[in-house]
Formats: sequence, structure tokens, C-alpha cells
Amino acid sequence: MASIPAAFHDLFEKQTFAHLTTMTADGEPHTTPVWIDYDADDDLILVNTERGRRKERNVARDPTVSVSMVDPDNPYRFLSVTGVVESTTTEGARDHIDALAQRYLGEDEYPTPVETERVILRIRAKEVITGDVE
Repeated sequence: MASIPAAFHDLFEKQTFAHLTTMTADGEPHTTPVWIDYDADDDLILVNTERGRRKERNVARDPTVSVSMVDPDNPYRFLSVTGVVESTTTEGARDHIDALAQRYLGEDEYPTPVETERVILRIRAKEVITGDVE
């Protein structure tokens, strides 16, 4: 397994938008922009979504994913990861989306009503590609 380089951990502290690609039942890629987070202790990328959304349904069937993000302060600095969703959990998911809302929106709580339940996709990197041009 690969690891997220320490020099790129700051991307998970900014308002960095990522693109998450999952695989549909037909084997077609499905890509969507997402808020992104990182669990440094477990070296896992975190994506928070709602139960039943397409990306959550896709990874339940096929955990293969890719995540790509560009530094919002330098579009020539990027992190691209191919990996697997190691686990999906509801534990702490509501608090997590509120923390992301604070980072991305400056709001104390996630403003969109939760229709089902929040889940966190915990992604283990298998391949990591980085770029940094100043």
C-alpha cells in the first residue's frame, strides 16, 4: 500500500475540492466533486456522503476508487490517489460533516437536511501520484 506524503497533508486542511471516481454496475466510471479529509493516524482519505447516494452504492458493490485534487492556492500542485474503500462507517459521520461544513462553508453545521444518514468512506491508497510546480 502507498502512503499520502506528509508534504501534501496541508491539502486536507484547506478548502480543497477533490474528484472521487467510483465504478458503476456497468463498469463505467462515475466522477463527482467532493469535500475531502484525511485521517493521518490511519493514513486514510475520508469522504463523507449520504447513505443511498450513487457513490455510496457504487463502493458497496466495488470498493475501487480514485481521488484527485488540486491545491486551491497552486493549480500546478496536485495529489492523485488510486485505492480502495477499506470501510464505510456511520460512526462520527454527522460530526464529521459538520466539521467539513466549518472548513468549506464557515458554518457550524452542515446546512443541507440529511434524508437518510451520513456515512464516511475510508479510502486506503494503493498508488499515489503527486506533482508540485511552483
